[in-house]
This record gives sequence, structure tokens and C-alpha cells, in this order.
Amino acid sequence: MKDPVAYWVCFPVSLLTTCILCGLAESGCKIKNEVADCSHLKLTEIPSDLPANITALDISHNQLKKLPPANLTKYSQLTYLDAGFNSISKLQPELCQNLPQLKVLKLQRNQLHQLPDNIFTYCTKLVELNLGSNIIEIKNDPFRNLKTLNILDVSHNRLSSTKLGSQQQLENLQELVMSENKISVLKKEDLEFLSNTSLKTFDLSSNPLEEFHAGCFHAIGNLYGLILDRVQLGHNHTEKLCSELAGTTIWNLSLSHVQLSHIFKSTFRGLRTTNITVLNLSKNDLSVIDDDSFIWLTHLEELNLENNKISHLFSNSLHGLSVLKYLNLRRALTRKIDDFSFHWLKNLKYLIMDDNSFPEITANMFTGLDNLRYLSLCSCTTNLKTVRNTTFSSLANSTLQFLNLTKNKIGNLETGAFSWFQHLKILDLGINEISQMLKGDEFQGLNSIEMIYLSYNKRLNLTSDSFASIPNLRKLMLRRVGCSSLDLSPSPFHALLNLTILDISNNNIANIREDLFAGLHKLEILDLEHNNLARLWKHGNPGGPVLFLKGLINLYALNLESNGFDEIPKQAFNGLHQLTNLNLGINNFDLLPASLFHDLVSLKSLVLQKNLITSVEEVVFGAVFKNLKELDMALNPFDCTCESISWFVSWLNVTQADIPGLESHYLCNTPSKYHSSLVMDFDISPCKDSAPFQLLYIISATVISFFIFVVILIHLEGWRIKFYWNVSVNRVLGYREIDRQREQFDYDAYVIHARKDKNWVSKNFISLEGDDQAAFTFCLEERDFEAGISEFEATVDSIRRSRKIIFVVTENLLKDSWCKRFKVHHAIQQAIEQSRDSIILLFLHDIPDYKLNHALYLRRGMFKTCCILDWPAQKERVNAFYQQLKLALKSSSNVH
Repeated sequence: MKDPVAYWVCFPVSLLTTCILCGLAESGCKIKNEVADCSHLKLTEIPSDLPANITALDISHNQLKKLPPANLTKYSQLTYLDAGFNSISKLQPELCQNLPQLKVLKLQRNQLHQLPDNIFTYCTKLVELNLGSNIIEIKNDPFRNLKTLNILDVSHNRLSSTKLGSQQQLENLQELVMSENKISVLKKEDLEFLSNTSLKTFDLSSNPLEEFHAGCFHAIGNLYGLILDRVQLGHNHTEKLCSELAGTTIWNLSLSHVQLSHIFKSTFRGLRTTNITVLNLSKNDLSVIDDDSFIWLTHLEELNLENNKISHLFSNSLHGLSVLKYLNLRRALTRKIDDFSFHWLKNLKYLIMDDNSFPEITANMFTGLDNLRYLSLCSCTTNLKTVRNTTFSSLANSTLQFLNLTKNKIGNLETGAFSWFQHLKILDLGINEISQMLKGDEFQGLNSIEMIYLSYNKRLNLTSDSFASIPNLRKLMLRRVGCSSLDLSPSPFHALLNLTILDISNNNIANIREDLFAGLHKLEILDLEHNNLARLWKHGNPGGPVLFLKGLINLYALNLESNGFDEIPKQAFNGLHQLTNLNLGINNFDLLPASLFHDLVSLKSLVLQKNLITSVEEVVFGAVFKNLKELDMALNPFDCTCESISWFVSWLNVTQADIPGLESHYLCNTPSKYHSSLVMDFDISPCKDSAPFQLLYIISATVISFFIFVVILIHLEGWRIKFYWNVSVNRVLGYREIDRQREQFDYDAYVIHARKDKNWVSKNFISLEGDDQAAFTFCLEERDFEAGISEFEATVDSIRRSRKIIFVVTENLLKDSWCKRFKVHHAIQQAIEQSRDSIILLFLHDIPDYKLNHALYLRRGMFKTCCILDWPAQKERVNAFYQQLKLALKSSSNVH
């Protein structure tokens, strides 16, 4: 059983109270979820103020000298007790009697010396017992009642013998740790107490073993794993050890750091009658492996030779390992590897050769590894500056799926360099010195490739065909490879329609096209940090902002940190409905558009730290903050005013989101009285008083804006509104004549005009007579005066016979003496005598009122508004003018 959590954070409510889920006892113990942590408190006795229902108690690293059972009676539900790192010198049998549910007991690093036979009598449910680093002496059978024990640790106790009992016991023991003792001899009789036990692990590391008595390991019921690390065995004792293990059930043997510098053919002969499958020979300064040394290990599946100094791996050094699946040669080889050295390993799947030194990868180095899936050649000192199409030809028949070539000082990839790997899924070429233009033929043949790691190389110049031959690629890592310009058409990534992860960060990229990621609908993670993309989102950019994120509908993680952005278009994140993580940190953003985050309905993590943001307003952040689980806006120059952060502070007080650095890195910058104070300390209570005034301001601003709009509308389009209003009213209500019927007059109107205006009058009034709907008749002097009658008599008679009198007011009329002295005067005189409001003024020119009064003794205020008409300057208003004229002609002439 693993240790429970020993440390956590909880908030103390009171030193005198506790809570079930989280609290602090008077003694200083932390309580959470029925677990009490009383470690590192310098306690001299077991606290009595803990909840009675706790199931785990950690009182390690204190100053306890004893463990009184009476003090634990209250905690009878305990299943876990850690009293390690104290000064306890004696145990009492009543300990387990008072803790009947106890399963784990840890007493390491104390001063226990004697263990009476009855000490664990009542520990019937104990599963793990740790007595390491004490000074115990084992006499008789202190462990005979521990029938359920799985793990027993008696390491660092200066034991001179493996004998822990005089009779058969510990039948369920699986792990016995006796490392760091003084055991020099393994005797059969000393291990007979385990005759009914099946040990998965027997750890005798760091003991001065010098002798193995005959049958010592056979005394154990079943021994599956033996650890003898840091035991000075050498070749002779190792051979003797293997002989004693013959015929046992051993399957895992660890011989790390045992001074086995030379493996002879006879070294492991004794293991030929075992089923050993795992062998650890690391850290032995091993320099020579004789031919056929492993022929005895016909069942071996894992071999660890890490950290040795094998100078020459011969073609027969690994002979016999036909079922081996895992071989670790990290830092094991120093000089030469013969061709066909691995051809015996027909079933090998994992080969690790990191940090080795050998001249080159020869044509037949890996021949025979037909089932190899994982090959790591990281940090090898070889002449591998160029990967040619023949470099890995020895793996032509393999099923390799992972190839690690990092830190090999590779400078160039030739055409078809990896054409042998039809099954390869992951290719790691990172941290090399590759400097070339990728034309695409370098990756020919990688039909199953899913991930290529090219990060941290010197300079990779991409072309439109760089990845055209690997359309199945899903992950592409191009961090810090010097590809500063991706302004290509078509895009270098246009063929990667299955791409899910793309990293092109740290490349100082400044120029990209809007369609750089076009078609990458499956892209989920995009890393663009540490580039120079600021210009692309500026509104002053030629052609406008470049919306290069358009179409990435499945993107859920986006990193745009450190790009120098100071502007951002409101459409930048449109369509990114699946985006979960967004990093905009370390830029120069100050004001963000109100609708910027509206499409980010799935956002859970937002980073805006180290920008120039002063205001956090609800209109910008309100919607996106609702679902956030993590927010980082630290180190921004916040403006601590009601308008800027009152809503933000209110949100901080209620949110459940994780906000790192809230108590230290969220500081006010302005105004001066709040400078360097915490944003959380800003008092928002005065801000609430402004709410009514804000409402009043909104209403007032709305009314004023509406009024201004109406005024401007009437000024610009009033004639049109009036026109359509008159048409609508007259169509609904019709015209009503409330004075004498039209039949009492011969003409609808007599037109008074200057002689110079007769052409205009004829053109416009005669056309109205031809309108069937209007049916108006006008008296025009040039046309309707009878011959032989004086003009004086004709004028008087025509005015009398006309229902309305129209004055066509122009500059010419004002200068025409006949019109001024007689026609106008008589028309006005007749209107006054008959008490009729029959005069219509039609202005062709802009005549000021004072000039009209001076010439004709008339003012506009003398007449009804509907009877004062102005000829429009715009052609499109002529129809409206005619409509107004018709209304004036049909209006009543009675004086009200």
C-alpha cells in the first residue's frame, strides 16, 4: 500500500475547532478527509484533540519516545499509522489491540531494539510493516502472527543473519527488504521460516555477502525476484550465486553495481534451469562479454546493460537471446560494434543505445532486427553528419515504429534517407545541426508516419512541397528552426490535412499569409509563441488585418505568447468554438474589442499576463469568464477605479477559477493612492452608489441621441416624409372641399407671373392640366385672354372667375411694374373684399422676406404654410412639389 497524502493546504477557522473535511486541531495537526497530518510539529505525545473517525494518522518526524496504546484508544478506526523518524524505543502488544483495523504500520528511523514474541499478536490485519533503520534484534518468532502481511522492511538494522523466525510463517509475504545490513552468509536454515512463502521481491542490496550455502534459495517456498545491487560479488561469487539459483522459480534478477567487469561463458550457466526473464547488469564497469555468454538464458526477455564500458560488441556476444524483447545499452558501448551483432535478437522490440560511442552505423549493424519497433540513438558519438539513403538499410525488413536521432550533430538529410521505414510512426530529429531546404523528398517512403520532431535545428527553409510526401502526418514540431518567413503559396502545410499538432514557435516569423493554415480542419494544438506577428493584426496593415486563424474549427489550444501584439481585430477568434486554452501572455495589449471572445464558448484557460491591460470590463470579459477554470492576468498595470476594475474585483470574490499569483502579482498601478496595492484590496462599495446615476446617464444619452437623430432626419429627409404623409392621408381620407364647389369657378387658378417667366409657366402648368387624375384648369394670359378685350378688363375678369390665385415669385416679378402695380394689387384686394384665403405663393427664386415686402407689400406670415411653395433644386423632389401644389389648389379658401 502506498503512503497517503502527507501534505495539503487548508484554511484554519479556529484553533479550538475542527471539521470533518478540512480543519486545524489545537495541536496544529491538519485534518482532511479522515486523514490527520501531525508530522514535523515537535510533538512529545500523541494528540488527543483529533476527530475520532480518522482512518490515517501521520505523526512522523516528531519527538515521541513511546507509543502508548491508551492514547490511541480514541482512534480505533485507524488503518494507517506512520510513527517514523521519532525516538520510540519500545512497543506494547496492546497497540494493535486498541487499533483492530490497522493495516499499515511504519516505525522506520526509531530506536527499537527488542521485539517480544507477543508484540504483534493482535495485528491480524496488518499488510505492511516498516521497521527499517532501527537496531532491532530478532529472537524467536515476533512475526509469526502476521498472517496477512505482504510487505516487511527490516533494512538498515545491522542484522547479521536473514533469520527472522524459527518456524514456518509469513505465508502471504510478497516483499522482504533486508538491504543495508551486515549479512555476509546466506544459510539454508536461516531462510527456512519462508518455506511456505512466495516472494516476489527479496532485497538483499548493500550487504557484505561473501558466501552462499548450498540450497539457501531453495529453502524459500517460491522466489521470483532477487535484488543484490551494490553487493561486491565479482565473477566468482556471481557464478556461485547462479548455481544456487538453479532450479528455483526466479524470473527477475538484479545485479547492478556488483563489480562484474567480465562476463565469461560460464558466468550464467547455473541459470539454464530457471525461467529468468529479467536481468539487470547495469553499473558494473563491464568491459568484455565473451561469445555465447548468454546462451543459458533462453527465456530472457529484458536485459539491462546500462552504464558499462563494453569496448567491443562481438558478433556472438548476444548469441542465445532469441526471445529477448528489451535491450538497454545506454552508456554501455565505448568503441566498436561488429556487423550482425544483433542478428540473434529475432524478437527484440525495444533497443536503447543512447550516449554511446562507435565509429559509424554500418550497412549490417542492425541486420536481423525484423521485429524491432523502438530504436533510440540519442547523443551517440558517430560520424552521422549526413543521413544517407543507405544509412539505415540494415533495417529494411524491420517493423520499426519509433526512431530517435536527437543530439547526433546531423547536418543534412539526403533524398530517401528514411525510405526503408514503411511502418515508422514517430521520427525524432530534434536538437541537431540540420541546415537545408526541405524539398519533400527527404521524407519519401514514410507512408505511416504520424509525428516528426525537427525542433532545435540550425536552419530549415520550407517550401510548398516540404511535407507533400507525408499527408498522414498528425504532429509536426518545428520549434526554433530558423524558418522566419512562411509567406508561401501554397502553404508548406497544405498537404497535411490530418495534422492535429503544429509547433512553429521561436522562429521570429513575421510574414505569413491568411491561408497558411487553410484546410487544417483537424488541427487541435497550435503553438506560435516567440515570433514577430504583431504587424499582421494591425488595422493599418496594408490590406487590413490578416485573419490567419480562420477555419481552424477544431482548435482547442492556441499559444500566441511573446509576439509583440498591441492590436487585435475583433474577428481574430471567430469560429474557434472548441478553443479551450488561449495564451496571449507577454504582449502589449491594452484595449481589447468588446466582441473579441464571443465565439470562445468552450474556453477554460486564459493567459494575459505581462500585458498593458488597465481595465477589466464586463462588456469584454463577462461572457468568457463564466466558464473559466484558470486565469492568469498577473503583472498588468491595473487602473484601480470603479470604471476599470470594480466588476473584475466582484468577479474575483465569487469565482472558483484558479488564479495563480492573485495575492502577489495583481497590483494597482494607478491612481497614485492605490499604487502597488493589491487589486483584491480595492474597495468597490462606493462604486455601487453610482448605479442610479449610470442608469440616468444611459436614459439621458439615449433621449438626446434620438432627438438629434430626428432633427437631422427632418432636415435632410423632411420633404420626403411630408410628401409620403400627404399621399397616404389623401389616399385614405380623400380630398374635402369645404368652400364653394369648384363648378362656381371657371378656373382652378389664375397664374400671375412676369413676362420673362412665361416659358416656365407654360411648361409646368400645362403639364398638370394633362394629368387625368388632377383635372386642373389654369388661366394663362397668353392663352386664355379673349381677343379685343383690354388687358385690364381681361385680368379683372379672370381673377374673379378663378378659385385660387398663384403668384410665381421671381426676381423678374419683383421688377415687373405692371404686375406689381395692378395684378398683384388687384388680386390681394379681391381676396380681402371676398374674405377668401385664395392666394398661393410659388417661389422659383430664393427671395428674402424683406425684399418681398418692399416690392409687393407681402410677407410669408400672411398665408397658410401649405400655400407657400418652393421650386426644388433637385430633380427627384419635383414630384413632391407637384403633390404639394395639388394640395394647395384643393385646400379651402375660407378664412377661419
